[in-house]
Amino acid sequence: QVQLVESGGGLVQPGESLRLSCAASGIIFSGNDMAWYRQAPGKQRKFVARVSASGYTVYADSLKARFTISRDNAKNTVYLQMNSLKPEDTAVYYCNTLPNLPTWGQGTQVTVSS
Repeated sequence: QVQLVESGGGLVQPGESLRLSCAASGIIFSGNDMAWYRQAPGKQRKFVARVSASGYTVYADSLKARFTISRDNAKNTVYLQMNSLKPEDTAVYYCNTLPNLPTWGQGTQVTVSS
């Protein structure tokens, strides 16, 4: 059974950092491209970043200066380091494989507010 479990979210002030984690099970993690997405209240889920099986990374243009995606194949985990957080980064953050699996995890809530 495939599981994607996101964690690491929380309430932070503008300018602070967070590191999100996504632990995957039930898949051959090392052979899959992985991606992070986010969904703000009342909006559609949007692409944030991706990392290929070989480690090549791609980011949403507006985020690449502040966010870093990485992976640890030994831990079946993909990470998202988010720096200089802004209120507009407030969203639920999800991970998935690429192409996407039909089942998504519960996500992790990130709230950026003073």
